[in-house]
This record gives sequence, C-alpha cells and structure tokens, in this order.
Amino acid sequence: MCEAVEKDLYAVLGAGPSDSVQKLRHRYQRLALQYHPDRHAGSSSSEAESGMKRFLEVDAAWRILSDQTTRRQYDLQRRAQELKQDLPVDSTVHLQDMMWEQDERVYTYSCRCGGGFHISKEEVEDEAHKRWQDDEEGETEEQEQEGVVVCCDTCSLTVCVTRSLKTNSRTF
Repeated sequence: MCEAVEKDLYAVLGAGPSDSVQKLRHRYQRLALQYHPDRHAGSSSSEAESGMKRFLEVDAAWRILSDQTTRRQYDLQRRAQELKQDLPVDSTVHLQDMMWEQDERVYTYSCRCGGGFHISKEEVEDEAHKRWQDDEEGETEEQEQEGVVVCCDTCSLTVCVTRSLKTNSRTF
C-alpha cells in the first residue's frame, strides 16, 4: 500500500475522500466498464495497453478504498504525507547575516513586522548533524547549503536560515 500514497486513489476513481462507499462503487463500475480489456480487444496495441493500465489503476484503487480498514489506513497515510509537506518560506537568510546574541545564545534576524526570527546554536547543529547522517546513509543528494525553517515570533512569516556546507569557517 506504500505505492498507493504516491498516487491519489480518490483521483483515480474521480471521487473525493468524503464520498460514500456506494458512490465509490458507482464510479469504479463506470470506469471498469470503460477501460475493461475486453472493450479494447480490437483497438491498436498502444490504445489497448493504455486502457489496460488505466483498468489496473482503477481496480487497485477500488481494492483499497472499498474495504473500510484499508481505506482508513490509506487515509491516515495520505494525511501523514500532507503534513510532511514543506512550509511556505517567505525568504532565505544566511546564518552569517544573522546577529549572534551572546547573552541568549541565539542567532536573531529582524522581521519586517517588527518581530524577529530566532534560532539557537543547538538547532543549527542538530540540523547539520541530521543532514550529515542523511548524507552518510545516502538519502540526500549533494548540496552546497543546508537550511532550517524558522518562524517569526510575532507574525506568520517564515524564513529558511541557510549556511554553507563547503565553508564552515564560522564558529558557534
């Protein structure tokens, strides 16, 4: 069912997450009849192949969404994937451009609303360590910069605080 999260099964059936099982069944039956391999027996090979692929997609979607348990699991995975989406970032700020507050031990940057963006030395190091581990495991592509999304303490703006991976001359 992991593959299923990549493709929206509701969209495959032309339905929505709030649709009833009866409505899903109706859409499945209509699409299954439309794309059934027997209907495309006399068609060109590429058309028949495309119809067969579509029929298999529709059938796979129906198998998951018709059962209450698997549908619930799919919905949970779908929701988890939605929550993992990146935050909208309003701008990028380089760590070197931020002010170091020795007393509070945080980097700060002024927001246009009058508030500020604050990131601690530990947050920067944690993100650097996490990226280093991902690189070791081969999970990330080669990058020259790393970033941490930071929210303003007053408004809803966010910035991506970056620092260069090639030159780590700045000491914390």
